[in-house]
Amino acid sequence: MELKETVDFMNSKDYKERFKAEYLQTKIRYEKLNNMLIKYEAGTLGFEPTCPKEILEDQLYYMNEYLRTLRIRAEIENINLEEN
Repeated sequence: MELKETVDFMNSKDYKERFKAEYLQTKIRYEKLNNMLIKYEAGTLGFEPTCPKEILEDQLYYMNEYLRTLRIRAEIENINLEEN
């Protein structure tokens, strides 16, 4: 899934659909950052990030914690986070 595919969820009047969009957007960004860090560590990134690797790793950590919190809330509120 790509960010542009979450637009309908984000524009929904149903808060559960907007919540799902928030989760999916964060998940997409998390996966992209994680993939970038893997390439960075492997030496195959193709560019030099302008901030220290540790900052990017911190960002990844907190994004993961945020995703975990969203999953817990979704479970409590019975929100389906599946991509379809």
